[in-house]
Amino acid sequence: MIAQLKNRIESILKNYRPVMNGEIYLSGEDVCKLLHISKRTLQQYRDDNILPYIQIGGKIIYKESDILTILEQNYNSQKTH
Repeated sequence: MIAQLKNRIESILKNYRPVMNGEIYLSGEDVCKLLHISKRTLQQYRDDNILPYIQIGGKIIYKESDILTILEQNYNSQKTH
């Protein structure tokens, strides 16, 4: 039972995203997984100013709300008749 609890805690900590000022920040790896893209594609999105990001030293992070906004702005509904 203790081993199961330990595994559960490790799982939670692995997926934990701290909230700062009511905002969730994602790493590049998180964004790649979320959007199903490669690191190179993510780099290209930054270079092309498609995705906003924050760079602190050598670390780049992304606001979750910015990612969701970009997805909503680029949503195309294909209605078939």
